[in-house]
Amino acid sequence: MDEQKRERQFHIQCTREEIGKYCILPGDPGRCEAIARLFDDPHFVRSNREYTTYTGTLLGEKVSVVSTGIGGPSAAIAMEELCNLGAHTFLRGGTCGGIHLKVRGGDIVVATGAVRMEGTSREYAPIEWPAVPDFSVTQAIIEACKKEGVGWHAGVVQCKDSFYGQHSPGRMPVSYELEEKWEAWKRLGVLASEMESAALFTVAAARGVRCGAAFHVIWNQEREKAGLEDTEKQDASPVIRVGVEALKLLIQQDREKGRCEPAL
Repeated sequence: MDEQKRERQFHIQCTREEIGKYCILPGDPGRCEAIARLFDDPHFVRSNREYTTYTGTLLGEKVSVVSTGIGGPSAAIAMEELCNLGAHTFLRGGTCGGIHLKVRGGDIVVATGAVRMEGTSREYAPIEWPAVPDFSVTQAIIEACKKEGVGWHAGVVQCKDSFYGQHSPGRMPVSYELEEKWEAWKRLGVLASEMESAALFTVAAARGVRCGAAFHVIWNQEREKAGLEDTEKQDASPVIRVGVEALKLLIQQDREKGRCEPAL
């Protein structure tokens, strides 16, 4: 069956009527309820595999939060199926580890591009194509950071498939490649490392929709190596607030341009 014509999507198990056109995409299903509490009139829709969905409204417009699990493959599935249901604006809100020494635990990193050190995006675009977010979504995220008064940095992030390839590269048979590339990312000024943005930016481009990303920095292993102070910060509530505020800004801007109408 043509997945784009399927009424209830195979993995997220949602229908068009259950989903808003504006979506926040966390990785952790456990964060969905906390995000939905910042919506108006939120309600639980469905949970299947790593995909948990809540829908509510912001400024009268239907919006959804859908978890994607960890990594590019499952994130791409979520975006594909949400696009099939009419969603057009996506904001990835997740966590990351710092790379650049100026990035501290508790900061927010706004991605302006992603190193495609993962596999999912290669099934959408040749490696020469740069994985970059939508400019208007990125602007909205930065404005939301300023409004929320959080510490933030904008720049390139590294996107990978293996969490332990980053944290235990020396025991990997390809340690020579992982360690040398990590040094390259540092020298190029890459801000942080995470696991979904490159795939999401590339899928969004292929599907003709908008996507941006903001990440809560849990800690920075490079600051620790350099003997600089850094504290592990697990509370991701600031990036949740930033994501919701950014969606409000985008809804307002779209209404001014005639792009969306309030939900009935």
